[in-house]
Amino acid sequence: MKASFSETSENRQTTIQAIHTALDSGVRFFDTADIYAPSWNTFGHNEQILAEAIRSYSGDKTGLILATKSGITRGPGETWGRNASLDYLLRATEASAGRLQVSELDLWQHHRLDPNLTFHEQVENLALLRQRGIFKRLGVSNYNAGQLRKAVEIAGPIYSVQNQLNISYRQQMDVLAVCEELDIIYLPWSPMKGAGESEAAKKLAEETNHSPYAVAVSWLKSLSSKVLVMPGVTRAESVQDAIKGIHLELRADQLQQLNQSLPESLPLDRELISDQPKN
Repeated sequence: MKASFSETSENRQTTIQAIHTALDSGVRFFDTADIYAPSWNTFGHNEQILAEAIRSYSGDKTGLILATKSGITRGPGETWGRNASLDYLLRATEASAGRLQVSELDLWQHHRLDPNLTFHEQVENLALLRQRGIFKRLGVSNYNAGQLRKAVEIAGPIYSVQNQLNISYRQQMDVLAVCEELDIIYLPWSPMKGAGESEAAKKLAEETNHSPYAVAVSWLKSLSSKVLVMPGVTRAESVQDAIKGIHLELRADQLQQLNQSLPESLPLDRELISDQPKN
């Protein structure tokens, strides 16, 4: 599940309770990022809350994977940028390990490509970073199909790729095909987008006695065994709803009905286009 949330004393505790609910329900994969924070000067905020939730949980933590991401910068005045230099990523991964209170990150992911470096240069930096032993598994995010293949060639095994995929956005299904071929986990971000507006999803929700968001989770799960859905962790109720979606098996005719009703996919985000390396 994705640990991305803002800060108030109330929602801090609500989020920790939600993470505990997820753990009680058998969830063992949690994803966050160093930039997930209420403001630029609270960088790393969500990593710290995730660490607090895990530390305060008294139940079974067997098989737990805490994933995080680096590569997007955030500075005074909410100025945003990209940095895939080895020096920056080394400092970022070490800082994330400290905030998550681990000696070695379970999964570290390159969050965004850096348009100031060539693709080859920054993926070589990922390979060098791997040699430092700061993380057990390497993942990438917002890579297209060709870049994902190239990353495996340059940096070695890639555990996961995290790209947008949902009912409204289906631009990069070829990335999923590469994941199936190379045994890479696909982590969809914004997995619930469009579910609340989809008449077909709402109709199936009524038929199955689930929410449209649970239907969206089931739809994603139906695409491939490589898809690992990560709904946001903010409230215990949303966690329980997402888990219902994981266990919901839509029939072939229901999936066909939903797929036939899907609108044209939203276009590739302009920000992702501007992130592309020059060569």
